[in-house]
Amino acid sequence: MSARRALALAFALACAASARTADAVGGPELDYMLQCQGCHLPDGSGSPGAVPSLHGVGRFLRTSRGREYLIRVPGSSQSPLSDAALAELLDWIVVRFDPETAARGFQRFDAAEVARWRRPPLAEVDALRAALLRELSAGE
Repeated sequence: MSARRALALAFALACAASARTADAVGGPELDYMLQCQGCHLPDGSGSPGAVPSLHGVGRFLRTSRGREYLIRVPGSSQSPLSDAALAELLDWIVVRFDPETAARGFQRFDAAEVARWRRPPLAEVDALRAALLRELSAGE
């Protein structure tokens, strides 16, 4: 086999492998990659002092204000996702980055809840997050 043919075959196999990988990712996982991962990173760790980690995100589900917060943060509220797709993405984030909360069971988001709280986006994100975290730690 000539070097040129071998290179063409290797390229074709690489393309086929990447196509299968792309087909395997879809739904909320793909939405996370396209809408969230740029700031929150693939592992959900964020950037200390700038972008919050998604690990332990389930703590916000303990109150209606926390659920509203997750829907209204600008990355959620201003995403091009439909209300139903955003609800699925928020559920996926809880399952992926807070498996303890997911294992205990949690009230899943739905399109109606997202539609109710999505607009307007939060203006004072950091202040509300800090207040919610204080409330949640006081209740523990």
